[in-house]
Amino acid sequence: MTTQGGNGNKEPSSLAFVINGEYVMWFDCGQGEPSEKIDDWLPITSSRNAKWWYSTFHNVTAMVGAGVLSLPYAMSQLGWGPGVVILILSWIITLYTLWQMVEMHEMVPGKRFDRYHELGQYAFGEKLGLYIVVPQQLIVEVGVDIVYMVTGGKSLQKIYNSAQPNGKPIRTTYFIMIFASCHFVLAHLPNFNSIAMVSLAAAVMSLSYSTIAWGASIHKGVEPNIDYSPRASDTAGKVFHFLSALGDVAFAYAGHNVVLEIQATIPSTPEKPSKGPMWKGVIFAYIVVALCYFPPALIGYWVYGNKVEDNILISLEKPTWLIIMANAFVVIHVIGSYQLYAMPVYDMIETVLVKKLHFKPSLMLRFVTRNLYVAFTMFVGMTFPFFGGLLGFFGGFAFAPTTYFLPCVMWLAIYKPRRFSLSWFANWICIILGVLLVILAPIGALRSIILSAKSYKFYS
Repeated sequence: MTTQGGNGNKEPSSLAFVINGEYVMWFDCGQGEPSEKIDDWLPITSSRNAKWWYSTFHNVTAMVGAGVLSLPYAMSQLGWGPGVVILILSWIITLYTLWQMVEMHEMVPGKRFDRYHELGQYAFGEKLGLYIVVPQQLIVEVGVDIVYMVTGGKSLQKIYNSAQPNGKPIRTTYFIMIFASCHFVLAHLPNFNSIAMVSLAAAVMSLSYSTIAWGASIHKGVEPNIDYSPRASDTAGKVFHFLSALGDVAFAYAGHNVVLEIQATIPSTPEKPSKGPMWKGVIFAYIVVALCYFPPALIGYWVYGNKVEDNILISLEKPTWLIIMANAFVVIHVIGSYQLYAMPVYDMIETVLVKKLHFKPSLMLRFVTRNLYVAFTMFVGMTFPFFGGLLGFFGGFAFAPTTYFLPCVMWLAIYKPRRFSLSWFANWICIILGVLLVILAPIGALRSIILSAKSYKFYS
Protein backbone atom coordinates (compact mmCIF):
# COMPACT_ATOMS: atom_id res chain seq x y z
CA MET A 1 0.00 0.00 0.00
CA THR A 2 1.28 3.46 -0.92
CA THR A 3 0.02 6.90 -0.06
CA GLN A 4 -0.52 9.69 -2.50
CA GLY A 5 -2.04 13.16 -2.37
CA GLY A 6 -4.90 14.30 -4.55
CA ASN A 7 -2.73 16.66 -6.61
CA GLY A 8 0.43 15.27 -8.16
CA ASN A 9 2.25 18.57 -7.68
CA LYS A 10 1.93 18.49 -3.90
CA GLU A 11 3.45 16.49 -1.08
CA PRO A 12 1.84 13.09 -0.51
CA SER A 13 -0.97 13.04 2.00
CA SER A 14 -1.49 10.23 4.44
CA LEU A 15 -5.22 10.60 4.00
CA ALA A 16 -5.51 9.42 0.39
CA PHE A 17 -4.63 5.90 -0.73
CA VAL A 18 -3.87 4.05 -3.93
CA ILE A 19 -4.34 0.32 -3.40
CA ASN A 20 -3.71 -2.03 -6.31
CA GLY A 21 -4.10 0.88 -8.67
CA GLU A 22 -7.43 2.02 -7.23
CA TYR A 23 -8.00 5.41 -5.59
CA VAL A 24 -9.57 5.02 -2.13
CA MET A 25 -11.05 8.34 -0.90
CA TRP A 26 -9.34 10.66 1.56
CA PHE A 27 -10.30 9.30 4.97
CA ASP A 28 -8.49 6.74 7.11
CA CYS A 29 -10.70 3.77 7.90
CA GLY A 30 -9.96 3.37 11.58
CA GLN A 31 -10.64 0.35 13.77
CA GLY A 32 -8.23 -1.73 11.74
CA GLU A 33 -10.66 -2.13 8.84
CA PRO A 34 -8.86 -2.47 5.47
CA SER A 35 -9.69 0.37 3.08
CA GLU A 36 -10.45 -2.01 0.24
CA LYS A 37 -12.98 -3.83 2.44
CA ILE A 38 -14.73 -0.55 3.22
CA ASP A 39 -14.80 0.40 -0.46
CA ASP A 40 -16.42 -2.95 -1.24
CA TRP A 41 -19.22 -1.91 1.12
CA LEU A 42 -19.74 1.69 -0.06
CA PRO A 43 -22.48 2.24 -2.69
CA ILE A 44 -20.31 3.73 -5.44
CA THR A 45 -17.38 1.30 -5.44
CA SER A 46 -18.97 -1.96 -4.34
CA SER A 47 -19.90 -3.15 -7.84
CA ARG A 48 -18.03 -2.68 -11.14
CA ASN A 49 -19.74 -5.07 -13.53
CA ALA A 50 -22.08 -2.64 -15.35
CA LYS A 51 -22.59 -2.84 -19.13
CA TRP A 52 -22.46 0.11 -21.51
CA TRP A 53 -26.23 0.27 -21.75
CA TYR A 54 -26.41 0.80 -17.99
CA SER A 55 -24.78 4.13 -18.76
CA THR A 56 -27.54 4.92 -21.23
CA PHE A 57 -30.52 4.47 -18.96
CA HIS A 58 -28.75 5.79 -15.86
CA ASN A 59 -27.92 9.01 -17.73
CA VAL A 60 -31.43 9.28 -19.18
CA THR A 61 -32.92 8.77 -15.73
CA ALA A 62 -30.51 11.30 -14.21
CA MET A 63 -31.17 13.99 -16.80
CA VAL A 64 -34.75 13.61 -18.01
CA GLY A 65 -37.18 14.16 -15.21
CA ALA A 66 -39.24 16.92 -13.67
CA GLY A 67 -37.33 19.40 -15.79
CA VAL A 68 -38.86 18.26 -19.08
CA LEU A 69 -42.35 19.04 -17.79
CA SER A 70 -41.39 22.67 -17.19
CA LEU A 71 -39.73 23.29 -20.57
CA PRO A 72 -42.93 24.50 -22.36
CA TYR A 73 -43.44 26.90 -19.44
CA ALA A 74 -39.83 28.06 -19.78
CA MET A 75 -40.40 28.60 -23.50
CA SER A 76 -43.40 30.81 -22.68
CA GLN A 77 -41.10 32.98 -20.55
CA LEU A 78 -38.22 33.05 -23.04
CA GLY A 79 -40.12 33.41 -26.32
CA TRP A 80 -39.54 31.57 -29.59
CA GLY A 81 -36.15 32.98 -30.61
CA PRO A 82 -34.26 32.99 -27.29
CA GLY A 83 -36.01 29.80 -26.16
CA VAL A 84 -34.94 27.69 -29.15
CA VAL A 85 -31.38 29.05 -29.03
CA ILE A 86 -31.00 28.39 -25.30
CA LEU A 87 -32.41 24.84 -25.56
CA ILE A 88 -30.08 23.88 -28.41
CA LEU A 89 -27.06 25.63 -26.90
CA SER A 90 -27.61 23.91 -23.56
CA TRP A 91 -27.82 20.50 -25.26
CA ILE A 92 -24.51 21.10 -27.06
CA ILE A 93 -22.66 22.60 -24.07
CA THR A 94 -23.74 19.91 -21.62
CA LEU A 95 -22.84 17.12 -24.06
CA TYR A 96 -19.39 18.67 -24.39
CA THR A 97 -18.85 19.03 -20.64
CA LEU A 98 -20.14 15.49 -20.08
CA TRP A 99 -17.56 14.22 -22.60
CA GLN A 100 -14.87 16.04 -20.62
CA MET A 101 -15.88 14.31 -17.39
CA VAL A 102 -15.91 10.90 -19.06
CA GLU A 103 -12.38 11.58 -20.38
CA MET A 104 -11.13 12.78 -16.99
CA HIS A 105 -12.41 9.73 -15.11
CA GLU A 106 -9.20 7.81 -15.83
CA MET A 107 -6.76 10.53 -16.83
CA VAL A 108 -4.15 9.18 -14.39
CA PRO A 109 -2.92 5.65 -15.27
CA GLY A 110 -3.97 3.10 -12.67
CA LYS A 111 -6.34 5.49 -10.91
CA ARG A 112 -10.09 6.10 -11.23
CA PHE A 113 -11.88 9.21 -10.03
CA ASP A 114 -15.06 7.47 -8.94
CA ARG A 115 -16.66 10.52 -7.37
CA TYR A 116 -17.09 14.11 -8.51
CA HIS A 117 -15.23 15.47 -5.49
CA GLU A 118 -12.24 13.16 -6.12
CA LEU A 119 -11.78 14.76 -9.52
CA GLY A 120 -12.15 18.17 -7.89
CA GLN A 121 -9.46 17.26 -5.36
CA TYR A 122 -7.06 16.25 -8.12
CA ALA A 123 -7.72 19.50 -10.01
CA PHE A 124 -7.72 21.97 -7.10
CA GLY A 125 -5.97 20.17 -4.24
CA GLU A 126 -7.16 17.95 -1.39
CA LYS A 127 -8.93 20.52 0.79
CA LEU A 128 -9.88 23.15 -1.79
CA GLY A 129 -11.32 20.50 -4.08
CA LEU A 130 -13.63 19.32 -1.32
CA TYR A 131 -14.71 22.86 -0.46
CA ILE A 132 -15.48 23.66 -4.10
CA VAL A 133 -17.24 20.48 -5.20
CA VAL A 134 -18.94 18.83 -2.21
CA PRO A 135 -21.27 21.73 -1.21
CA GLN A 136 -22.41 22.21 -4.80
CA GLN A 137 -22.91 18.51 -5.40
CA LEU A 138 -24.89 18.11 -2.18
CA ILE A 139 -27.09 21.10 -3.02
CA VAL A 140 -27.82 19.57 -6.41
CA GLU A 141 -28.49 16.04 -5.27
CA VAL A 142 -30.47 16.89 -2.14
CA GLY A 143 -32.27 19.67 -4.04
CA VAL A 144 -33.29 17.30 -6.82
CA ASP A 145 -34.61 14.77 -4.35
CA ILE A 146 -36.68 17.45 -2.63
CA VAL A 147 -38.10 18.63 -5.95
CA TYR A 148 -38.85 15.03 -6.94
CA MET A 149 -40.70 14.53 -3.67
CA VAL A 150 -42.92 17.45 -4.70
CA THR A 151 -43.21 16.24 -8.29
CA GLY A 152 -44.14 12.70 -7.27
CA GLY A 153 -46.70 13.92 -4.75
CA LYS A 154 -48.33 16.36 -7.15
CA SER A 155 -48.47 13.73 -9.90
CA LEU A 156 -50.22 11.33 -7.52
CA GLN A 157 -52.62 14.14 -6.62
CA LYS A 158 -53.31 14.75 -10.32
CA ILE A 159 -54.09 11.04 -10.76
CA TYR A 160 -56.54 11.15 -7.86
CA ASN A 161 -58.22 14.36 -9.01
CA SER A 162 -58.57 13.02 -12.56
CA ALA A 163 -59.96 9.66 -11.45
CA GLN A 164 -62.24 11.17 -8.77
CA PRO A 165 -63.27 14.65 -10.03
CA ASN A 166 -66.04 14.82 -7.41
CA GLY A 167 -64.07 13.12 -4.67
CA LYS A 168 -63.09 14.59 -1.34
CA PRO A 169 -60.11 16.98 -1.70
CA ILE A 170 -56.90 15.57 -0.25
CA ARG A 171 -53.95 17.73 0.74
CA THR A 172 -50.79 17.71 -1.38
CA THR A 173 -48.75 16.88 1.73
CA TYR A 174 -50.51 13.52 2.08
CA PHE A 175 -49.63 12.59 -1.48
CA ILE A 176 -46.01 13.54 -0.87
CA MET A 177 -46.02 11.21 2.13
CA ILE A 178 -47.48 8.42 -0.02
CA PHE A 179 -44.80 8.97 -2.65
CA ALA A 180 -42.08 8.97 0.02
CA SER A 181 -43.23 5.65 1.46
CA CYS A 182 -41.70 3.59 -1.37
CA HIS A 183 -38.33 5.29 -0.85
CA PHE A 184 -38.15 4.04 2.71
CA VAL A 185 -37.88 0.61 1.05
CA LEU A 186 -35.87 1.35 -2.11
CA ALA A 187 -33.33 3.37 -0.14
CA HIS A 188 -31.85 0.13 1.15
CA LEU A 189 -30.76 -1.20 -2.23
CA PRO A 190 -26.99 -1.28 -1.67
CA ASN A 191 -25.41 0.28 -4.79
CA PHE A 192 -25.86 1.72 -8.29
CA ASN A 193 -26.05 -1.62 -10.05
CA SER A 194 -28.73 -2.82 -7.66
CA ILE A 195 -31.03 -0.02 -8.86
CA ALA A 196 -30.35 -0.79 -12.54
CA MET A 197 -33.83 -2.17 -13.22
CA VAL A 198 -35.45 0.71 -11.33
CA SER A 199 -33.42 3.11 -13.45
CA LEU A 200 -34.33 1.28 -16.68
CA ALA A 201 -38.04 1.50 -15.85
CA ALA A 202 -37.59 5.20 -15.07
CA ALA A 203 -35.82 5.83 -18.40
CA VAL A 204 -38.61 4.10 -20.35
CA MET A 205 -41.21 6.08 -18.43
CA SER A 206 -39.45 9.38 -19.18
CA LEU A 207 -39.63 8.74 -22.92
CA SER A 208 -43.24 7.61 -22.54
CA TYR A 209 -44.63 10.58 -20.63
CA SER A 210 -42.72 13.14 -22.69
CA THR A 211 -44.21 11.53 -25.81
CA ILE A 212 -47.67 11.70 -24.24
CA ALA A 213 -47.08 15.37 -23.38
CA TRP A 214 -46.41 16.46 -26.95
CA GLY A 215 -48.64 13.83 -28.62
CA ALA A 216 -51.69 14.81 -26.57
CA SER A 217 -50.90 18.48 -27.20
CA ILE A 218 -50.92 17.92 -30.98
CA HIS A 219 -54.16 15.95 -30.70
CA LYS A 220 -55.78 18.76 -28.76
CA GLY A 221 -54.72 21.35 -31.29
CA VAL A 222 -53.68 24.95 -30.96
CA GLU A 223 -55.64 26.89 -28.35
CA PRO A 224 -58.12 29.46 -29.68
CA ASN A 225 -56.85 33.03 -29.42
CA ILE A 226 -53.34 31.69 -28.87
CA ASP A 227 -50.94 34.26 -27.45
CA TYR A 228 -47.15 33.97 -27.68
CA SER A 229 -46.42 37.31 -26.04
CA PRO A 230 -44.54 37.37 -22.70
CA ARG A 231 -46.50 36.07 -19.71
CA ALA A 232 -45.94 39.29 -17.75
CA SER A 233 -47.24 42.65 -18.89
CA ASP A 234 -44.72 44.81 -17.03
CA THR A 235 -41.00 45.07 -17.75
CA ALA A 236 -39.91 43.81 -14.33
CA GLY A 237 -42.10 40.73 -14.65
CA LYS A 238 -40.73 39.96 -18.12
CA VAL A 239 -37.15 40.20 -16.89
CA PHE A 240 -37.73 38.04 -13.81
CA HIS A 241 -39.63 35.44 -15.83
CA PHE A 242 -36.80 35.28 -18.36
CA LEU A 243 -34.23 34.76 -15.61
CA SER A 244 -36.34 32.09 -13.91
CA ALA A 245 -36.71 30.26 -17.23
CA LEU A 246 -32.92 30.08 -17.52
CA GLY A 247 -32.89 28.18 -14.24
CA ASP A 248 -35.60 25.80 -15.51
CA VAL A 249 -33.46 24.97 -18.55
CA ALA A 250 -30.37 24.50 -16.37
CA PHE A 251 -32.34 22.14 -14.14
CA ALA A 252 -33.35 20.07 -17.17
CA TYR A 253 -29.73 19.47 -18.19
CA ALA A 254 -28.37 18.16 -14.92
CA GLY A 255 -27.03 14.63 -15.19
CA HIS A 256 -23.38 15.55 -14.65
CA ASN A 257 -23.57 15.35 -10.88
CA VAL A 258 -23.68 11.57 -10.96
CA VAL A 259 -21.78 10.81 -14.19
CA LEU A 260 -18.47 9.84 -12.55
CA GLU A 261 -20.34 7.69 -10.06
CA ILE A 262 -22.14 5.97 -12.95
CA GLN A 263 -18.85 5.42 -14.79
CA ALA A 264 -17.34 3.97 -11.60
CA THR A 265 -19.66 0.96 -11.98
CA ILE A 266 -18.22 0.02 -15.41
CA PRO A 267 -15.26 -2.41 -15.45
CA SER A 268 -11.96 -0.98 -16.71
CA THR A 269 -8.59 -2.33 -17.81
CA PRO A 270 -5.60 -0.57 -19.44
CA GLU A 271 -6.57 -2.23 -22.72
CA LYS A 272 -10.28 -1.41 -22.42
CA PRO A 273 -10.80 1.69 -20.25
CA SER A 274 -14.28 2.47 -19.01
CA LYS A 275 -14.53 5.67 -21.06
CA GLY A 276 -15.27 3.64 -24.23
CA PRO A 277 -18.50 1.98 -23.09
CA MET A 278 -19.40 4.99 -20.96
CA TRP A 279 -19.25 7.39 -23.91
CA LYS A 280 -21.21 4.97 -26.10
CA GLY A 281 -23.93 4.95 -23.47
CA VAL A 282 -23.85 8.74 -23.19
CA ILE A 283 -24.37 9.20 -26.96
CA PHE A 284 -27.47 7.00 -26.90
CA ALA A 285 -28.66 8.79 -23.77
CA TYR A 286 -28.34 12.21 -25.37
CA ILE A 287 -30.32 11.08 -28.41
CA VAL A 288 -33.10 10.05 -26.03
CA VAL A 289 -32.72 13.35 -24.17
CA ALA A 290 -33.25 15.27 -27.43
CA LEU A 291 -36.38 13.21 -28.16
CA CYS A 292 -37.68 13.89 -24.66
CA TYR A 293 -36.88 17.61 -24.54
CA PHE A 294 -37.35 19.32 -27.88
CA PRO A 295 -40.80 18.01 -28.96
CA PRO A 296 -42.56 18.71 -25.62
CA ALA A 297 -40.90 22.12 -25.24
CA LEU A 298 -41.64 23.36 -28.74
CA ILE A 299 -45.00 21.67 -29.34
CA GLY A 300 -46.25 22.43 -25.84
CA TYR A 301 -45.52 26.13 -26.28
CA TRP A 302 -46.95 26.10 -29.82
CA VAL A 303 -50.25 24.62 -28.61
CA TYR A 304 -50.79 26.50 -25.33
CA GLY A 305 -48.75 29.69 -25.78
CA ASN A 306 -48.28 31.74 -22.63
CA LYS A 307 -51.18 29.91 -20.90
CA VAL A 308 -49.18 26.71 -20.43
CA GLU A 309 -48.77 25.54 -16.82
CA ASP A 310 -45.38 25.10 -15.10
CA ASN A 311 -46.04 21.35 -15.42
CA ILE A 312 -47.40 20.70 -18.92
CA LEU A 313 -49.32 17.63 -17.78
CA ILE A 314 -51.51 19.94 -15.71
CA SER A 315 -52.42 21.76 -18.93
CA LEU A 316 -53.67 18.51 -20.46
CA GLU A 317 -57.26 17.91 -19.39
CA LYS A 318 -58.60 15.22 -21.76
CA PRO A 319 -58.75 12.32 -22.31
CA THR A 320 -58.77 11.49 -18.62
CA TRP A 321 -57.25 8.02 -19.00
CA LEU A 322 -54.27 9.44 -20.88
CA ILE A 323 -53.63 12.10 -18.24
CA ILE A 324 -53.76 9.46 -15.51
CA MET A 325 -51.34 7.26 -17.46
CA ALA A 326 -48.91 10.12 -18.09
CA ASN A 327 -48.84 11.10 -14.44
CA ALA A 328 -48.36 7.46 -13.42
CA PHE A 329 -45.34 7.35 -15.76
CA VAL A 330 -44.01 10.50 -14.08
CA VAL A 331 -44.35 8.89 -10.65
CA ILE A 332 -42.43 5.79 -11.77
CA HIS A 333 -39.74 7.93 -13.37
CA VAL A 334 -39.11 10.19 -10.40
CA ILE A 335 -38.96 7.14 -8.13
CA GLY A 336 -35.94 5.98 -10.14
CA SER A 337 -34.46 9.47 -10.46
CA TYR A 338 -34.74 10.04 -6.72
CA GLN A 339 -32.73 6.90 -5.98
CA LEU A 340 -30.14 7.74 -8.63
CA TYR A 341 -29.43 11.13 -7.09
CA ALA A 342 -29.69 9.81 -3.54
CA MET A 343 -27.05 7.10 -4.04
CA PRO A 344 -24.03 9.52 -4.05
CA VAL A 345 -25.49 11.20 -0.95
CA TYR A 346 -25.73 7.84 0.78
CA ASP A 347 -22.12 7.21 -0.26
CA MET A 348 -20.93 10.51 1.24
CA ILE A 349 -22.80 9.99 4.51
CA GLU A 350 -21.64 6.41 4.92
CA THR A 351 -18.06 7.32 3.99
CA VAL A 352 -17.88 10.01 6.67
CA LEU A 353 -19.50 7.79 9.31
CA VAL A 354 -17.29 4.78 8.61
CA LYS A 355 -13.97 6.28 7.55
CA LYS A 356 -13.97 9.50 9.55
CA LEU A 357 -16.12 8.78 12.60
CA HIS A 358 -15.18 5.09 12.74
CA PHE A 359 -18.66 3.59 12.82
CA LYS A 360 -18.74 -0.08 11.94
CA PRO A 361 -20.22 -0.83 8.48
CA SER A 362 -23.54 -2.51 9.13
CA LEU A 363 -27.08 -2.89 7.89
CA MET A 364 -28.33 -0.97 10.92
CA LEU A 365 -26.10 2.02 10.12
CA ARG A 366 -27.38 2.03 6.56
CA PHE A 367 -30.99 1.56 7.70
CA VAL A 368 -30.89 4.53 10.07
CA THR A 369 -28.98 6.99 7.88
CA ARG A 370 -30.92 6.34 4.69
CA ASN A 371 -34.31 6.46 6.38
CA LEU A 372 -33.37 9.76 8.01
CA TYR A 373 -32.36 11.16 4.61
CA VAL A 374 -35.65 10.13 2.99
CA ALA A 375 -37.58 11.59 5.93
CA PHE A 376 -35.65 14.86 5.62
CA THR A 377 -36.37 15.31 1.90
CA MET A 378 -40.01 14.39 2.48
CA PHE A 379 -40.37 16.96 5.26
CA VAL A 380 -38.80 19.78 3.23
CA GLY A 381 -40.88 18.86 0.17
CA MET A 382 -44.06 18.93 2.26
CA THR A 383 -43.13 22.29 3.75
CA PHE A 384 -42.09 24.13 0.57
CA PRO A 385 -43.79 22.60 -2.49
CA PHE A 386 -43.18 25.53 -4.85
CA PHE A 387 -42.61 23.43 -7.96
CA GLY A 388 -41.81 26.06 -10.58
CA GLY A 389 -39.75 28.26 -8.31
CA LEU A 390 -37.77 25.33 -6.92
CA LEU A 391 -36.82 24.21 -10.42
CA GLY A 392 -35.51 27.62 -11.38
CA PHE A 393 -33.70 28.26 -8.10
CA PHE A 394 -31.86 24.95 -7.87
CA GLY A 395 -31.21 24.95 -11.60
CA GLY A 396 -29.52 28.33 -11.59
CA PHE A 397 -27.85 28.26 -8.19
CA ALA A 398 -26.29 24.80 -8.20
CA PHE A 399 -26.89 22.87 -11.41
CA ALA A 400 -25.23 25.41 -13.70
CA PRO A 401 -21.82 25.29 -11.93
CA THR A 402 -21.55 21.50 -11.80
CA THR A 403 -23.01 21.04 -15.30
CA TYR A 404 -22.07 24.01 -17.45
CA PHE A 405 -18.67 25.23 -16.31
CA LEU A 406 -17.03 23.35 -13.41
CA PRO A 407 -15.93 20.51 -15.78
CA CYS A 408 -14.40 23.18 -18.03
CA VAL A 409 -12.51 24.76 -15.13
CA MET A 410 -11.11 21.37 -14.15
CA TRP A 411 -10.18 20.63 -17.77
CA LEU A 412 -8.24 23.90 -17.99
CA ALA A 413 -6.55 23.23 -14.64
CA ILE A 414 -5.52 19.67 -15.49
CA TYR A 415 -4.88 19.54 -19.23
CA LYS A 416 -3.88 23.20 -19.65
CA PRO A 417 -4.75 23.55 -23.36
CA ARG A 418 -2.71 26.05 -25.35
CA ARG A 419 -3.97 29.61 -24.96
CA PHE A 420 -6.31 30.74 -27.76
CA SER A 421 -6.61 27.19 -29.07
CA LEU A 422 -10.06 25.80 -29.96
CA SER A 423 -10.25 23.88 -26.65
CA TRP A 424 -9.24 27.00 -24.70
CA PHE A 425 -11.90 29.13 -26.39
CA ALA A 426 -14.63 26.47 -26.04
CA ASN A 427 -14.02 26.07 -22.33
CA TRP A 428 -13.91 29.78 -21.59
CA ILE A 429 -17.15 30.36 -23.52
CA CYS A 430 -18.83 27.65 -21.45
CA ILE A 431 -17.43 29.15 -18.24
CA ILE A 432 -18.67 32.66 -19.06
CA LEU A 433 -22.16 31.46 -20.04
CA GLY A 434 -22.32 29.24 -16.96
CA VAL A 435 -21.31 32.03 -14.58
CA LEU A 436 -23.96 34.32 -16.08
CA LEU A 437 -26.50 31.56 -15.54
CA VAL A 438 -25.49 31.18 -11.89
CA ILE A 439 -25.79 34.92 -11.28
CA LEU A 440 -29.03 35.59 -13.14
CA ALA A 441 -31.25 32.51 -12.88
CA PRO A 442 -31.74 32.36 -9.07
CA ILE A 443 -32.93 35.98 -9.05
CA GLY A 444 -36.01 35.22 -11.11
CA ALA A 445 -36.65 31.96 -9.27
CA LEU A 446 -36.53 33.63 -5.85
CA ARG A 447 -39.15 36.12 -6.99
CA SER A 448 -41.36 33.23 -8.12
CA ILE A 449 -40.92 31.48 -4.76
CA ILE A 450 -41.73 34.67 -2.83
CA LEU A 451 -44.91 35.28 -4.86
CA SER A 452 -46.00 31.65 -4.32
CA ALA A 453 -45.25 31.85 -0.61
CA LYS A 454 -47.55 34.85 -0.13
CA SER A 455 -50.62 32.75 -0.88
CA TYR A 456 -49.36 29.40 0.44
CA LYS A 457 -50.60 27.73 3.61
CA PHE A 458 -48.18 25.27 5.20
CA TYR A 459 -49.07 21.60 4.81
CA SER A 460 -52.09 22.41 2.66
